[in-house]
Amino acid sequence: MKKTAIFYGSNTGTTEKVAETIAERLGIAAEHVYNVAETAPSALGGYTNLIFGTSTWGDGEEQEDWYDFLDGVEELDLRGKRIALFGLGDETMADTFCNGVGELHKRLVGTGAQFIGSYPANVYKFRSSKAIGPDGRPFGLLLDQVNHPDLTDGRIDGWLLSLNQFLN
Repeated sequence: MKKTAIFYGSNTGTTEKVAETIAERLGIAAEHVYNVAETAPSALGGYTNLIFGTSTWGDGEEQEDWYDFLDGVEELDLRGKRIALFGLGDETMADTFCNGVGELHKRLVGTGAQFIGSYPANVYKFRSSKAIGPDGRPFGLLLDQVNHPDLTDGRIDGWLLSLNQFLN
């Protein structure tokens, strides 16, 4: 069986709660859920499937705890590993909605990992986002806990269903 871990950065606890929800639904034990503020990039080595979560801050940056962690991750060869991204944003920030996911993708693409888990974001209204690839598909699961918390559980379930083929 492939080992899966979740790595997140969270200022307010919202991304942490989403990471814990994902872990619970996938049956991932708490010791495989990591706060990047307290984790070395070398922790990625023991896992095949990596789920990364961030919120979006400032002018559309990933959560601040990711900066140093990603500096180390960018030095790693992650070929043979899969990365699924999820992110939180606020659709009223219409030009930077969930940009943190796009920032993670941009910094991780050179590691050689395979990206999985694109999930439609058409339930939200925003003008642009770095979380949307050139093909018009999101780089992962985008969530808005500010304006649409009622959509989160269903979106997580749908996303996880789409990931099952890779995680099992």
